[in-house]
Amino acid sequence: MSVVPYKDDAAGKKSQVATMFNSIAGKYDFLNHFLSVGTDIYWRRKAVGELKQLRPARILDIATGTADFAIETLRAATPDAQVTGVDISEGMLEVGRRKLQAKGLTNRIKLELGDSENLPFPDDHFDAVTASFGVRNFENLKQGLTEMRRVLRPGGKLVILEFSKPTAFPMKQAYNFYFQHILPVFGKLISKDQAAYTYLPESVQAFPDGPDFLAILSQVGFITPAWQPLTFGISSIYTAHK
Repeated sequence: MSVVPYKDDAAGKKSQVATMFNSIAGKYDFLNHFLSVGTDIYWRRKAVGELKQLRPARILDIATGTADFAIETLRAATPDAQVTGVDISEGMLEVGRRKLQAKGLTNRIKLELGDSENLPFPDDHFDAVTASFGVRNFENLKQGLTEMRRVLRPGGKLVILEFSKPTAFPMKQAYNFYFQHILPVFGKLISKDQAAYTYLPESVQAFPDGPDFLAILSQVGFITPAWQPLTFGISSIYTAHK
């Protein structure tokens, strides 16, 4: 059974995830930086580094949220690059649009409400497709990855940043304690949505990380899949090509 934020809600995962992110949108950026002690900023920059050799001109950022990763991709793109960000949460997108306005980036980055598992873009359209902490929220993981491959041009690059599970002592034990006992408490206090920060560790535990995710990338047709653990395996960068 799929892990969902609101276990007493009959709605599907996609609908529940949208509701959850709408609920916490105003606190999302602060909580990201606070609960990761700022490490999320380093992770995003490291992931974007995977695009520097490609120098993409057209980028699609999946599950873009408040557009932090979409903004970061400009560091590796051509000077005239255009970035499109897609998300199912209008609340998150609204925060992102205000951020783009403040940074003067509305002419470089466009944010759209949309379903990552049914993308409204033509085949072979983007030089790079990215996702930051979003693919584990897909209702149908293979369908979402298949769509990402469809809109990526031949030779284009996929870059995914996602939480993973440390396996070595004592990081594994410390990580599990933090995710199960510390993070939900602070998440509830700050966001006022308890489900959002109990769902986070549950969704990470359920996600097929590491070699299992590489196998799925291959199954849906990506080539040269690779995996780079970060910060003792707390998160990972996955790359592949079409």
